[in-house]
Amino acid sequence: MRRFMLSTIGLCFGLLLAPLCANSVEMQTFVVVIDAGHGGHDPGASGKISKEKDINLHVALLLGKLIQTNCPDVKVVYTRRKDEFIPLDRRAAIANNAQANLFISIHTNSLPKGKSHISGASTWTLGLAKSEENLEVAKRENAVILYESDYQTRYAGFNPNSAESYIIFEFMQDKYMSQSVHLASLIQQEFRTTCRRTDRGVHQAGFLVLKASAMPGILIELGFISNPEEERYLNSEKGSQTLANGIYQAFLTYKQEQEERRKAGEEETKQKTPEPETTDETTVFKIQLLIADQPLAENDQRLKGLKASYYKEDNLYKYIYGASADYNRIEQLRQEKILPLFKDAFVVAFKNGQKINTRTAITEYKNNNNQKDKPKK
Repeated sequence: MRRFMLSTIGLCFGLLLAPLCANSVEMQTFVVVIDAGHGGHDPGASGKISKEKDINLHVALLLGKLIQTNCPDVKVVYTRRKDEFIPLDRRAAIANNAQANLFISIHTNSLPKGKSHISGASTWTLGLAKSEENLEVAKRENAVILYESDYQTRYAGFNPNSAESYIIFEFMQDKYMSQSVHLASLIQQEFRTTCRRTDRGVHQAGFLVLKASAMPGILIELGFISNPEEERYLNSEKGSQTLANGIYQAFLTYKQEQEERRKAGEEETKQKTPEPETTDETTVFKIQLLIADQPLAENDQRLKGLKASYYKEDNLYKYIYGASADYNRIEQLRQEKILPLFKDAFVVAFKNGQKINTRTAITEYKNNNNQKDKPKK
């Protein structure tokens, strides 16, 4: 009961200090997956008074509570909410199936007895380990797969204890690298300033759980369970709440920056593709986003923050975005801005406000352009 009361008081105190998500009702739904490392028959690292799996879960739930309470536009998904074993590939699958915008994996570090004085928090992104120490961290976290009976099949023969297996990360291209590193830097800044923890920096290593996640992702090492003093801090309600609030503050900054970039991109798109007049014989190309069986509210989560219109066909409401008589321009908009949000979006064509055959319209557009490009005799 005393621990529960302390937890409640600590959480309330954290909420008083934590700013709310700005303009939350106007922003698109943001999905964050919070992954508490280890669990069940996989305890992770062990200290004198605790197990890593319990520390990870407690901080993960506190972080999720902060986000859910302050950011109604954010959907929080947990890979686990209790002491249970979740296979490594399943954790990534949960994030991918949720179409998450962000993946945060929470862990606790450990070192051999001779280094029990070392302390501090670090944040990791996917990449090739550039030192033996970094490689050892990846080996320890990837060793989770050894708890799975069919790990050799499920992970294509990957051996977490063999340095040779990590060659796969050398030539890997991670299109989310810059976003992941930026978030990691924000988290370390909060650990250093807000949490007053030793800053052990941002690092890269070959983590399987990040490799299989199709979104920006980071792995946090909260501190060293092998250090008795730090272990006591990690198990205290003040320590857990402070660390969760630090991660939350970094998350807020990251999310707000992403929202500002999205709005700037929409404004740029509006300037590049103004709505043309459709009262004449001009063919106008637009992008179809989704289909609904009834009209959607402007702030409906399914529109993902876009101000889309619709046309009605076969008693269905088909939502469209953008407009241009230039097919190349609308196709560029589709590929650069829309496909990351709506993977099945496609171009449709209209004339005098009526939908026409898109393939025919594109052919006519290309033929007209070819005629313009021909040199005059």
